[in-house]
Amino acid sequence: MEDYIVEMRHITKRFPGIVANDDVSIQIQRGEVYALLGENGAGKSTLMSMLFGMYEPDSGEIYDSGGRRVTFRSSNDASAHNIGMVHQHFKLVDNYTVAENIILGMEPMKRFLGVLPCVDMKQRTAKSQSCLSGMAWR
Repeated sequence: MEDYIVEMRHITKRFPGIVANDDVSIQIQRGEVYALLGENGAGKSTLMSMLFGMYEPDSGEIYDSGGRRVTFRSSNDASAHNIGMVHQHFKLVDNYTVAENIILGMEPMKRFLGVLPCVDMKQRTAKSQSCLSGMAWR
């Protein structure tokens, strides 16, 4: 387990009238890039939504990089374990860059006039660039 940054074991998710995922297991190793391929309705987004805390599995377990079983009840839970999700195109913000869409919802904040919270644009740009700089494209 030490080589995995996350492991999903025997994940099943059902919706009324449909089984979206049936006994799915996947182990993600550090430094690897994975692609889930399949037809529309195959359950790819549902599986990733469970990893990101948008849905809870009906059965199965998720383990973090330390081999500890985790439950993600929200995207904040997943983010606390350094798990993020870049949504499909219709969930993105058109006038944002790729990097800005990657950190969408996790933007660094600061206080405007010492009171009102607002996005720290310099930190947002730096965080976005940092996310992309570690990616190697082949």
